[in-house]
Amino acid sequence: MAMTPDFDSTFYSAFPSRFVWGVASAAYQIEGAAQEDGRGPSIWDTFSHTPGKVLGNATGDVACDHYHRYPEDIALMKSLGLKHYRLSFSWPRLFPDGQGRLNQKGVDFYDRLIEALLAQDIAPFVTLYHWDLPAALQERGGWTNRDTAYRFEEYAAVVFAHFKERIKGYITHNEPWCAAFLGHMNGEHAPGLHDQAAMLDAGHHLLLSHGLAVNEYRRQNLTGQIGVTLNLTPVYAASDSVQDKTAAARQDVFSNTWFLDPVLRGTYPDKFAAVFGSYPQAMREGDLAIISEPTDFLGVNFYSYAVVAHEEGVGMLNLRHVTPQDRVTDMGWPVSAPTLTDLLVRLTKDYGPLPLYVTENGAAYADQLKPDGVCDEERIQYLRDHFLAMADALRQGVDLRGYYLWTLLDNFEWAYGYSKRFGIVHVDYETQKRTPKDSALWYASMLNTFQTVTTV
Repeated sequence: MAMTPDFDSTFYSAFPSRFVWGVASAAYQIEGAAQEDGRGPSIWDTFSHTPGKVLGNATGDVACDHYHRYPEDIALMKSLGLKHYRLSFSWPRLFPDGQGRLNQKGVDFYDRLIEALLAQDIAPFVTLYHWDLPAALQERGGWTNRDTAYRFEEYAAVVFAHFKERIKGYITHNEPWCAAFLGHMNGEHAPGLHDQAAMLDAGHHLLLSHGLAVNEYRRQNLTGQIGVTLNLTPVYAASDSVQDKTAAARQDVFSNTWFLDPVLRGTYPDKFAAVFGSYPQAMREGDLAIISEPTDFLGVNFYSYAVVAHEEGVGMLNLRHVTPQDRVTDMGWPVSAPTLTDLLVRLTKDYGPLPLYVTENGAAYADQLKPDGVCDEERIQYLRDHFLAMADALRQGVDLRGYYLWTLLDNFEWAYGYSKRFGIVHVDYETQKRTPKDSALWYASMLNTFQTVTTV
């Protein structure tokens, strides 16, 4: 496949000149240095070191060694023409116990990292929580304990006060749905629980901590922007039958409005109790007002879609997934780029013209190593299709402000260990050698063309 994108002028004209194009990452997936310079353990250190929890018993102890190699990685971003980088801070690197004692060496690392990015004219977009809860807080109940929300507020307050205007954009949480459901109900993610009541309480406290952090950001009168990132999955009924449409509505509550409605409407969805059996027991009067403190944007992580049909007795939602499997990624996730357009248009219609960012989008594929690089034609096609879907959404009036590709480097992919590669840069985990894939060169070419076209 050619490295020069074959988009025509109508594609580029759909995007505003200030549209943000970047890449995204997460601390535990790339940093490594898990026991260095005073960092405390996180729930993912505990989980990944428990035999059988992660494929191949892999851990993030070294990962991509970004902690030591960040200058090389920033130079790589610069060489690709990237000007925007979404990263996360490691809470236990800054607060080893989750509260109280601040680890100065952790602060120093993020100072160096942020300064190095700014020196290369790369704007940092920082996620405060990308699943690495300090293990010390988990010992006190983690996200099922209301106190954790207030410890998060304190952590956020220190970060805001320290970095001030150097960081213009913050995301409070990445995919709280995953932290709540995968971590507390199906056990696939840390802390590995199987408890529906814990899932609902954890989800509520994650939302509460988001609102508390937004309030703190406003209190400090900072001039940047703050929001939250939700993983959202468009849901379609398998037929026009009432049963299938009702099943799709249940799935939509579970996948989407569970977190959308509290943040953007200040209420849990109408069908919440019907889907989950009850509201979170942890909810207190006034919580939803805090949770729905107005944000500056909504971050959308988009990877796939779902088609469902009603079937009594199947799972907690009484439905089965019948999503077409004719095109899937290496994760087994069905691909249909136009469903991203549907999602973005739906958000605008249902929740008003709020600013949106696609904060993650990308795909894992079995890349082909070759003597002069890495061939990943399927990823290029995936990206091309989703860029066209975003252009379509913009033409329909969606206030889409930016896109962060997941991800820069192949890395630790949570329960899948190192078996799935999402990066546009190949990482040899034995040598830590970085090799830009064809998709990286393609993306760089697109960025160069976009910058040329929009500055004419």
